[in-house]
Amino acid sequence: MSLSAEYTAYVLDQLSGWGDVTARRMFGGAGLYRDGKMFGLIADDVVYLKVDDSNRESFVAAGSGPFKPFPDKETVMSYYDVPPDVLECPDDFVEWSRRSLAIQQRKKK
Repeated sequence: MSLSAEYTAYVLDQLSGWGDVTARRMFGGAGLYRDGKMFGLIADDVVYLKVDDSNRESFVAAGSGPFKPFPDKETVMSYYDVPPDVLECPDDFVEWSRRSLAIQQRKKK
């Protein structure tokens, strides 16, 4: 995985209307955090958001797929890539990100 500073800055700028969102480097990529919860990640200059049964269908309907940390293995994570039209519209991107954060907030500690 790789991560460019320019792409990370773009993603954070698109989310800037939502408040304090940060990117923390991890494993060659970055996690996206708000309120201490990771709701998304950036890997190879692609942004992914957390999914579960509450929002997965929206991603699938838009043609998105799961993050695969190891391309040569079938391992997939519960993060799907953000459709380009959603990423390009800050209001839509924030709304999709809110839904992903809500998944993390529902988890028991």
